[in-house]
Amino acid sequence: MTEPTWKKFELSEELKKHVETSAPYHEFLRRPTLSCGIYTLAAGDKDMQSPHDEDEVYYVISGKARLRVDGDEQTVQPGSILYVRATSEHSFFEIEEDMTLLVFFASGGPAD
Repeated sequence: MTEPTWKKFELSEELKKHVETSAPYHEFLRRPTLSCGIYTLAAGDKDMQSPHDEDEVYYVISGKARLRVDGDEQTVQPGSILYVRATSEHSFFEIEEDMTLLVFFASGGPAD
């Protein structure tokens, strides 16, 4: 079977699926060179991430917090686009409002 050359995703549908899983991370695309998902953190949560082996981009859909990357800190809010280099220590903290983030990993691993 031939692999499709493209796929379409609707954010509203992926958000709905994410809520149904009740997990903090919902991956909706996995390819050998890219994976995408939705990550949520509730206000007051502690982000328990550890460094990843691949570059990562976050797009903040909703919420407000601070992001610490290798000791540097920035406030993030809806519309913020964040790049984190592979193996960098990073986490969200002072999460003031429930956060929903669209996440892109540069390497997803084996395809589904």
